Order: sequence, then structure tokens, then C-alpha cells
Amino acid sequence: MRKIIHCDCDCFYASVEMRDDPSLVGRPIAVGGRPGERGVVATCNYEARGFGVRSAMSSAHALRLCPQLLLLPPDFTRYREASRQILAIYRDYTELVEPLSLDEAYLDVSAVDRCRGSATLMAREIRGRIHDEVGITASAGIAPNKFIAKVASDWNKPNGQFVVRPDEVDAFVAALPVKKIFGVGKVTAERMQRLGVDTCADLRRWEFADLTREFGRFGASLHRLCRGIDERPVAPDRERKSLTVETTYNRDLPDLAACLSALLPLTEEFGQRMRRLRDGEVVHKAFVKVRFSDFSRTTAECVDATPGAETWRRLLTEAYRRRSLPVRLLGIGVRFAAGQEPDPQLPLFAQVGTDGQER
Repeated sequence: MRKIIHCDCDCFYASVEMRDDPSLVGRPIAVGGRPGERGVVATCNYEARGFGVRSAMSSAHALRLCPQLLLLPPDFTRYREASRQILAIYRDYTELVEPLSLDEAYLDVSAVDRCRGSATLMAREIRGRIHDEVGITASAGIAPNKFIAKVASDWNKPNGQFVVRPDEVDAFVAALPVKKIFGVGKVTAERMQRLGVDTCADLRRWEFADLTREFGRFGASLHRLCRGIDERPVAPDRERKSLTVETTYNRDLPDLAACLSALLPLTEEFGQRMRRLRDGEVVHKAFVKVRFSDFSRTTAECVDATPGAETWRRLLTEAYRRRSLPVRLLGIGVRFAAGQEPDPQLPLFAQVGTDGQER
């Protein structure tokens, strides 16, 4: 039986800003892009959330909800330094640390003797050190697996923790809304609601075959997770699956020619980021994603271990012609092959529609 801690810093970017400028404490603040440049909110403090401001919301909408909102530009140098300090604290307890982002991580403390082997006491001690040494607060979930620990870390936010013991797993998960399951977004949750599924207990009434018929491969994950089953180990060296560079433009790119002209800065930034990756990453596929002015999205991809300018141009042309509308976002990227050579039998180009299905 594993002992997993999921630690998640509270409104991380905003917390670092308030730590460094105490005059911000108590005021509604958000970190994000400027509204005139189609910026979005990266995070906000709890005062801003009281007005309905949320992460991933457009900055313009956030300011309409909260006219007194103080919108701050992000400073990733400071955020990365705070993250480095926090990771050092985690690794003082266990080598089994799996960072998910700058502000959250899984820790497997199953074999750790500190705090008399109590994961609950370790989580409390870790949170105290983050407060004392980094100057911000964090919340934690403690459970026998990653899925439940992540859900639990959100239970007593901010600056709290929640433990789900092995004998409590079944009842805890049964009562969870299905939207708490990883991978169940707004659209899938609404679809489930139409099918009469609101909680994990409702989902347990579905047979495995019915779930896979209704939800495809995701149905197998739903069958496990609604029962609280998650056997994924904490992976300190979690393999990178992809690398993407994208830009949202202040003004829509009006046509294909403008999109092709915008490729150069994307490919230059992509090249710089690829060079910073550790050696040994094997590229399997290249892709281009496009978001049009009506917010529809499409992705074109192909098998290519060494994509160059011609590959990006062909993929962009393929994706653009599906809608031929002005473009608000362009992205390019690659999917890695986990150390295996690309399969030469795969088709050169795979079309991925706006529904995400490969054709």
C-alpha cells in the first residue's frame, strides 16, 4: 500500500507576488497577459476569486467582473526560483518526487521513516517548511494513490490538508462528482449528466463493455478511477511526451500567407527549446495546431523525425485549408517516440479534426 502526498501551492504566482510586495495582500490581484493583447489569467488570489475571476479566463473578462483587479505581468524568474526551493524541500524527504508543474508535485513516502513514517505528519511538516523557507502556503492531499491524493489536496484549500485512509477510499470516491476524474472536462461531464451519471457511484453501475463502447479507450480509465483504482507509480524521471511552442496574436492573421510568414519566429523559438532538452529525445511526429477566429481548432500532423521548414509549411497549409478563416493562434510541436524509431508503415500525414479524432 503506497503512501502518496500531492502538494499544491495556493495561487502560486499570485502568492509569490504578494510575498514580494506585502502591499498587495488583501487586494484582488491576478497574474496574466494584458487585456488589449488577448491575455489570459494564469492565476489569481482568493480575493479575486470572490468576484468570479478564474485561471484561463481572458484578462478582459476578468476586469469586467472585477474592475479594481490589479493585473500583474508574470515574472517566471522569481517563480522558478521559488519552485526550485520547494522541490529541494520535497527531496529532503524522498527521492520519489514527480513534479507536475512549477507549483505542484507528487511524493511517494511509502518507505520514509521520518515523522514516525506518518505521511500526514510529513505533509504538515513540508507545508510548514514551505511557509517558513519560501514564504508562501501550500495545501496537500494524502492517500494510497495519485488520483485520490490529487483530489484530496483541493479539499481544504487554502493552506490545509486532507487525508484519505485506505479503508475510506471506497466511500470517498463513490461520493465524488464525475468531473473530479482526471480527463473529464466540461463537455464530457455534460454528456455524462445527460446519461444520468453525476457521481462515481453512478458510474460504477456501468459495465466495462458499456463504458468502452460509449467513451472509447477512456472508458477503461473511467472504470478503474470511479472505483478508486490508480496503480500509476510516482515517476521522478517522467518521460516528456511532446514539446510545443505557440502564440496567440493581438490581431487575427487574415490569410494563409500571413500564417506562413508567422512561422519563422515560431520555428526559431522551437529550435531553441529543443536544443535545451536533454540528449536522447527521439522525435516521432511533427504537428501544427491552429485556432481560428471563431475559436474552432484543428491539428495536422505527420511522421517526421527531423521536421524542417518544409514540413511546418505543409502542415500549416493542410490545417488552414480546413476552415480558411482568420487565425488567432498558431502552434508547432513534436511528439516524442519514447526512445523508439518511428514506424515507417504509418501514413505520412494524419488529419486531426476539430473533434480531436485522427483521420
